[in-house]
Amino acid sequence: MKTIKGPGLFLAQFASDEAPFNSWDQITKWAADAGYKGVQVPVWESRLIDLDKAASSKDYCDEWAGQARENGVEVTDLSSHILGQLVAVHPAYDTWVDGFAAPEVQGKPKERAEWAAEQVKKALTASKHLGVDAHVTFSGGLCWPFIYPFPQRPAGLVETAFDELAARWRPILDHAEDCGIDVCYEIHPMEDLHDGVTFEMFLERLDGHPRCNMLYDPSHYVLQCLDYLDNIDIYKDRIKMFHVKDAEFNPTGRQGVYGGYQPWVDRAGRFRSPGDGQVDFGAVFSKMAANDFDGWAVVEWECALKHPEDGAREGAQFVKDHIIRVTPHAFDDFVDGGTDDAANRKMLGID
Repeated sequence: MKTIKGPGLFLAQFASDEAPFNSWDQITKWAADAGYKGVQVPVWESRLIDLDKAASSKDYCDEWAGQARENGVEVTDLSSHILGQLVAVHPAYDTWVDGFAAPEVQGKPKERAEWAAEQVKKALTASKHLGVDAHVTFSGGLCWPFIYPFPQRPAGLVETAFDELAARWRPILDHAEDCGIDVCYEIHPMEDLHDGVTFEMFLERLDGHPRCNMLYDPSHYVLQCLDYLDNIDIYKDRIKMFHVKDAEFNPTGRQGVYGGYQPWVDRAGRFRSPGDGQVDFGAVFSKMAANDFDGWAVVEWECALKHPEDGAREGAQFVKDHIIRVTPHAFDDFVDGGTDDAANRKMLGID
């Protein structure tokens, strides 16, 4: 068994124009002061990283990561969530997501998807330069508007969507193979990869591509009423990243999974700071340890109620308290009497 690394913090929810969240030097000092040993970095945040330089220069990456190390934290890995989202966008969401793309490809869905794919490839190259072996992203979604089958979906609609999704991602995954990086899709609503079944549909079309893997985040499974503990055992060989994020689901006579278009604070299902929701993290960390997960436990702070800085500081201690330093030997080794094959056969009555 292996001991999980941590605590780490995903910086996407904290980067802003206000100090100490507006520069790489300051935010890494703040994260270390809050109790973190590592940070997960969103590559679209130009206040924190220059993706073009990171992809083209190992020296830049060495200096950039070195500054973080001097400030007390490691770079756990890079994130391209928003860019991965743009690899596959249903037309209903074009206007909604266009602002995440470079100006020259806005309003041009085909060019935007090609641009996004190249950005994800850059992030993978940068990951190689940094010496990390995993990268987190979103899959994007072509058939999310058709998730509820009424009216009846036309035959072949979903299959066509997943064929196209796999075709768009295969060259990116092949580049990941060249870089030695696992691509970890955060299994998430609105993405076509939103549960285990959809991940398997995608993986099948990629012929079991070895670089197609998962980020495990139990909060998204609580809100889908999915067995988040069983999920760890089913996909233990594909889970290469772990977000520590909590959630609660409290359905009423008026509202359930879909939320009634309400703001987060008024939804039956809502995200909470670690320890404030319904996820049994004791069981989660136990299963991760038993399954030899040796990556980082990264806090992704999202909470409808708590201040982010309080959530961050509490989250660091929460992860520290839950990481299991695995045992190097069995607890009952002290009563091992020692034996050999002949003794075993004698004990069993075998001549």
